[in-house]
Amino acid sequence: MNILLTGASRGIGAAALERIGAAGHHVAGHSTRGGSGLIAGDLADPAAPRQIWEAALDRLGGRINVLVNNAGIYEGVADDASDDDWHAAWARTLTVNLTAAADLCRLAIGHFRTIGGGRIVNVASRAAFRGDSAQHWHYAASKAGMIGMTKSIARGYASENILAFAVAPGFTVSEMTEDYLAGRGGAAIVADIPLGRVTSTDEVAEAIRWLAVDAPAASTGSVIDLNGASFVR
Repeated sequence: MNILLTGASRGIGAAALERIGAAGHHVAGHSTRGGSGLIAGDLADPAAPRQIWEAALDRLGGRINVLVNNAGIYEGVADDASDDDWHAAWARTLTVNLTAAADLCRLAIGHFRTIGGGRIVNVASRAAFRGDSAQHWHYAASKAGMIGMTKSIARGYASENILAFAVAPGFTVSEMTEDYLAGRGGAAIVADIPLGRVTSTDEVAEAIRWLAVDAPAASTGSVIDLNGASFVR
């Protein structure tokens, strides 16, 4: 399989890059700044999705079988921020987390139609279903939009062998969160998780790998929750 994976420099993306590559697949990874063999592209720039897609096509010999939209941002904004700051935060989060992913999905679908099908795996969040903090309305909205988009793609293109899935992690342990988990904030987070621990990046990476490669076609449109039963739908 030839796979384009966005947001591959750290956390879930880095774990997925390693796991999928170890399984023998060819992965074109992306990050905002590039480096270490990753394709560079700032998804806040409307031109970036096409540039990233074309760079990945070139790297993978003109054929991509799977798109994994993992890149995203989690930047808070207060409800009493100035109108300009509020609007800027919403625009940036929705552009990076949702519109850029939609652009890549559209490019993928056009390509998949020429090769007989393909798969899309979108990394959403528990926040899509249960919401997030008072500073992250826009983040939860972007991830809820990603779930709706995934289901729309699944319904709209299954007849063309184009399949779409999502994963919805809860709080995930990574190099970005280890310090927080070690402090007082971590105790409150773990207390809210019946499993008694947060999700690992390796667990999310394995779900991504399975959906990208092994999940049966009949499961298109499905969402895998990885939150230790902290939110059960």
